[in-house]
Amino acid sequence: MTVPPSAPPASADLAARLTAFVRALRTHGLRIGPAETVDAAAVLAVLGLAEREQVRAGLAAALLRTDGQRGVFDAAFDLFFPLGVGDPEAVRRASAQQAPDPADPAAPGAADLTDPTADPAAQREDLRARLVAALAADDRAALAGLAGEAVAAFGRYGSAGAAGRPGNDGWSAYQTLGRLAPETLLARVLAALRAGAAAGPGAGAGGLDASASDLADHVLPDEIRRRIQGFRAMVATEARRRAAELRGTERLAERAVAPSPDRIDFLTAGRDQLAELRRTVHPLARKLATRLAARRRRAARGRIDLRRTLRRSLSTGGVPLRPAHRLRRPARPELVLLCDVSGSVAGFSDFTLLLVQAMRDQFSKVRVFAFVNRTAEVTDLLTRGGGDPATLARRILTEAKVMGHHGNSDYGSALGEFAERHLDAVGPRTAVLILGDARNNYRDPHLPALRLIAARARQVHWLNPEQPALWGTGDSAAPAYAEVVPMHCCRNARLLGEFIARLLPV
Repeated sequence: MTVPPSAPPASADLAARLTAFVRALRTHGLRIGPAETVDAAAVLAVLGLAEREQVRAGLAAALLRTDGQRGVFDAAFDLFFPLGVGDPEAVRRASAQQAPDPADPAAPGAADLTDPTADPAAQREDLRARLVAALAADDRAALAGLAGEAVAAFGRYGSAGAAGRPGNDGWSAYQTLGRLAPETLLARVLAALRAGAAAGPGAGAGGLDASASDLADHVLPDEIRRRIQGFRAMVATEARRRAAELRGTERLAERAVAPSPDRIDFLTAGRDQLAELRRTVHPLARKLATRLAARRRRAARGRIDLRRTLRRSLSTGGVPLRPAHRLRRPARPELVLLCDVSGSVAGFSDFTLLLVQAMRDQFSKVRVFAFVNRTAEVTDLLTRGGGDPATLARRILTEAKVMGHHGNSDYGSALGEFAERHLDAVGPRTAVLILGDARNNYRDPHLPALRLIAARARQVHWLNPEQPALWGTGDSAAPAYAEVVPMHCCRNARLLGEFIARLLPV
């Protein structure tokens, strides 16, 4: 059963838990120093552990610096500061109520949630019925209890010593949700809400007035989906907590906690993760713009002006205490982007295009060219009236001529067409960024075209979203292109931001 601590843990144990928690957050890229750790210890000393949500809020205030870190923090916090250990209270209570009395041979053999011989269909239907009621009432405590019961009933896989390998077992949120299927309960929850509303004013439960039918038809389904999504998150949290008891909290925190948005690989990001990445574009652009402006101000100071320095030193007896510099006027660079917008790297190119669009004030001119196997300029598509960033890649594919007679990437053909038709976009002040994984489908890489572009530009850099270990495998022409221009691994938003801050402006 879930066993809450009867007394506050020893100071040494609490300090060890806090340092392990901070170490796990650092593993996921959160910059937390000794000062923040000391502040977190002071928070625990003041708040104690009685009010868990207050502890969560206090530690977040002491350790976090940006909004994008909160998801990682919450997942790690639930592992290191769980509500309890063992079976949840709801499972223990249900087992005590349903277990037959061994002294009474006539007692009914009701199914126990933790009994492997119980009827799974009966358990599933009972849980689904109670889940419908909890979702309709928006009862968070009941939903948390049901999440624990569901994991206990359906989430266990394997067994200790299975297949001769001790410890080959665990708890799976995916397995639990697959068997319970809470997303299929939408119609039943809506029916329960409307039945409650028909029974009397305000009886619809959950804080929604279901009697307003026109509004309810639009609001209720979205609200129920939100509640179901919250329940799914509770199941995932409970499965991670129980798995941590089996395999170790620090080990699980390293592997099971989802990374922050800026560390999500472009090539493996799902739809929701790409949407989260797009929301980080403008904060990242503001941060990079601030850094680049500071670099530009520092670059404005040139070499020492000997004549002006000597004149200044006359007031200090010939000692040059205030050196004078020749003022420089570094011009803002021109930027040309050549982007692969095929399906394999569309998310990477989409994010980079949005980032550059948000930073366009840092450059004197920005021109963007997209390709799959043909090259077309798409600068107007980026500057024309904004639009939904999520549809940027689709608009490029439908409105620009980036594909020929087939839809596969052909870097050689695209580079050749750019060198033939658009080479006037490249000059001695131009920085060219080529975005793509360099997977050429075993076609001619057309290296002379890339050499011609590199000879005209001030600098050319290739940004590859694949891991360097994969360059040269299969149909990748990355090693050949890397011999002509520098190739950089930009797997996620953090690496991409570091690259832009380091190399631009030129």
